[in-house]
Amino acid sequence: MPWEKQFDVDGALTKAMNAFWARGYEATSMQDLVDCMGINRGSVYATFGNKRSLFIQALRHYDGLHRRTWVEGLCRSRGPKDAILAAFEEAIAAALGTGGRDGCLLVNTALELSPHDREICHIVAEGQTEMETFFAHKIAEGQGRGDIPETVDAGETACALLSLFIGLRVLARSRPEPPLLHAVARQAKALLE
Repeated sequence: MPWEKQFDVDGALTKAMNAFWARGYEATSMQDLVDCMGINRGSVYATFGNKRSLFIQALRHYDGLHRRTWVEGLCRSRGPKDAILAAFEEAIAAALGTGGRDGCLLVNTALELSPHDREICHIVAEGQTEMETFFAHKIAEGQGRGDIPETVDAGETACALLSLFIGLRVLARSRPEPPLLHAVARQAKALLE
């Protein structure tokens, strides 16, 4: 009879994700992961592989759970221009709320590991590209509805919005000051007018 896992794999992955998100890759030890996941070291290795492999799985889990699902919700519940502006406002609300200084795991990883690890850089770049695409599609959709002027270049503006969004996420970690964060959101809005 094959060996069965005696723990919730998805739940354990979420706990590992939260540990990496709070501390970063380098500052999170295998013992930290064993402790927070509530499973023995052998089960961690057997299920997830080494620390780097676990981190990659946790990063992909984060991206699906926190970025993709969130963006899909924005697209379903709001018009194009409002979806873009809500992305900034919701990021600000998260930054000013409990745990806001943890920032975004993708952005944190871009700063900590992307320059040194090609596979992780690819995962981060994929997430950034998808955000840029979200902005570009919403701009084009907004132009089709007359909410965003035709003079706005969708590609260039999407790139600028991505830069502002990443900058907002970085500032949220180091200077979560409402006037500063709201100034970034105002610049995003100005690009759409």
